[in-house]
Amino acid sequence: MTRLLVTGAGGMLGQDLLAVLAPRVDLKVTAATRADLDITDAAAVRAAVAGHDLVINSAAWTDVDGAETHEEVATAVNGHGVTHLAAACAETGARLIQVSTDYVFSGDADRPYPEDAPTAPVNAYGRSKLVGEQSVTRLLPDAGYIVRTAWLYGAHGPNFVATMLRLAQQREHLDVVDDQHGQPTWSYALATRLVALADAALAGRATPGFYHGTCTGQTTWYGLARAAFALNGLDPDRIRPTTSDRFPRPAPRPAYSVLGHSRWTAAGLPAMPDWHATLTASFASSAPPWKVT
Repeated sequence: MTRLLVTGAGGMLGQDLLAVLAPRVDLKVTAATRADLDITDAAAVRAAVAGHDLVINSAAWTDVDGAETHEEVATAVNGHGVTHLAAACAETGARLIQVSTDYVFSGDADRPYPEDAPTAPVNAYGRSKLVGEQSVTRLLPDAGYIVRTAWLYGAHGPNFVATMLRLAQQREHLDVVDDQHGQPTWSYALATRLVALADAALAGRATPGFYHGTCTGQTTWYGLARAAFALNGLDPDRIRPTTSDRFPRPAPRPAYSVLGHSRWTAAGLPAMPDWHATLTASFASSAPPWKVT
């Protein structure tokens, strides 16, 4: 029986991965939360990876602003922790799927970033994730899969969609930036795609390297907030557009985080659905905790 290890299993994406994998009787899944496995501990990682055929790493430091003042700590997890996982997989012959980010790009493009676009992160979080990417490509050139995602929302963790709908109960109007472009991505939809990639990798159908795991289409944070309001029966005109300079943050954000998806076709897998259709589906699924009732 194929053995699969999911790290970061207690996070938003990790919990969705476990839900997608739950019906799979052909897989023996090991779920490792942060309490179970500290990926910055090389010896612990080596012991955890032993005996597994494939690892999906969803463990990460995700505090983008916090990384600006704690870059060494963020890099210890997002960079060196991934190095430990890649080295352990190289020792045992396991495959690794590493979840990365759009923040490895500069954000100054005017068309979707292809998977082989040059990287140039503009903040500490992006730099920390890039260290992890480089470790996977160096240590697992024939067994490493790097899936960049962006603008994640889901039922099991703090996220923009949940915040907007919570604030809707507290304020009449919300000012939301309309000059950052990206692809809102439901964590459950990404989980289904990661599992499909794992299947293709184990079957030898998926070429190692970079994949972009975001929904298709594009919008702004303003557009996403309006869509979330409309789908919950709230007046979208309560959302007012503004610019990023009105909301200064410790970490600069890329202005353009739209990713291309051409690598999926080569693996025999379709690109992820349109962001708005996926957002609609997310609200229809088993009463997510952010849903307005």
